[in-house]
Amino acid sequence: METLPIKICDETLRDGEQQAGIFFSYSTKQQLAHLIAQTGVDGLAIMPSVCEQEEELVKSLVLEGFDALIAACTLMGKQYIDQAKIYGVKRIILFYGLSDRLLFLRDPQIRLLKEFKGKTIDDNISTKVIERIRQNAIDVIVENLRYATTVAGLRVDFAAEDASRADFDFLVQCIRSCSPYIEHFLLCDTVGVLSPEKSYIWINDLLQRTTGVAFGVHYHNDMGLALENTLQSVMAGANLVSGTFCGIGERAGNVALEQVLNGLRVRFGIEVKGINYDALAAVTDYIEQLGVRPATPYSQTAQRHESGIHVNSLFCDPQSYAAFPHNSIEVLFGKWSGVSNFQYLFEKQLQNPQPRKQYEKMRSVIKFLSVEQERYFTAKEVLELWQNGVFK
Repeated sequence: METLPIKICDETLRDGEQQAGIFFSYSTKQQLAHLIAQTGVDGLAIMPSVCEQEEELVKSLVLEGFDALIAACTLMGKQYIDQAKIYGVKRIILFYGLSDRLLFLRDPQIRLLKEFKGKTIDDNISTKVIERIRQNAIDVIVENLRYATTVAGLRVDFAAEDASRADFDFLVQCIRSCSPYIEHFLLCDTVGVLSPEKSYIWINDLLQRTTGVAFGVHYHNDMGLALENTLQSVMAGANLVSGTFCGIGERAGNVALEQVLNGLRVRFGIEVKGINYDALAAVTDYIEQLGVRPATPYSQTAQRHESGIHVNSLFCDPQSYAAFPHNSIEVLFGKWSGVSNFQYLFEKQLQNPQPRKQYEKMRSVIKFLSVEQERYFTAKEVLELWQNGVFK
């Protein structure tokens, strides 16, 4: 049996719980963290900025000695980097969308211009504007990476959100710009559009065009291909795999880590260095006992969204986080929700706009109720709360 020194980064407690409709209690996340740590993974990703419960989870795990294992998923911005440092973690994952679609939606300068209001990247956007938003992105990313490494003294991985839909030459440029500051450049197939053949070629071509940076992969399962795409990427030279146990996660889920590890072992005769294979079943059994399963690829259930970051983009561009535009989007409400979830409900679905302060109040109340009651809320339940005056 050959041993392969690749890294395994677990996202069960972050991307896994972002699956619409899932809520892990604090004690459940504590138990999962300990079980996952026993498998020998190299990283345990948590997003402490979501709510106080996530902050406390990170702090408690750091005090228990997991500070080197935890990777704090962190928004761009010095304040977020500083906050992660305060929690006591040693490594963060900074993320930023690199497809032209997401760049156009999120560029702070573009959003202020009236001429682009209501438009998406599909509306004949000029080459000059596209070049501008790409350069703006690189400037922001490098500034934050430099601060995180040289000022905050953190180890950093960069996650390129929606990299599979990014322009190839721009992606190469971004990799070269990031390489002095990062340990891994995570290539994310955020909406699951890669194929196995393309995955292998993609990683192989990027390795030939860049030097001095290690590639990780973070693939979603919208077309049911995340496992094979990941295996082909590892065969092509990727040396970090990011995924979740049991494949839970947004829409149709992430690649299942136990499948990647056992797939490499059985199909290719490769074991991953440092992994305790006997400990994998304890994690998957525990998740199965919770009754948690990923949504089936191509299903309507896989078009449910709770994460505020995603709903905010879907509000402006239905193709931003939807691989299958013919399916209708269902928005849920919980601790991962943002103002945009309520804006989507009242403006897109009900055509009954509310003041932004009302949306902010709704978000605060739902986050509190979600953590207190350990659950999520449907649109129908949110409307009942609204009609009963709970958000006043």
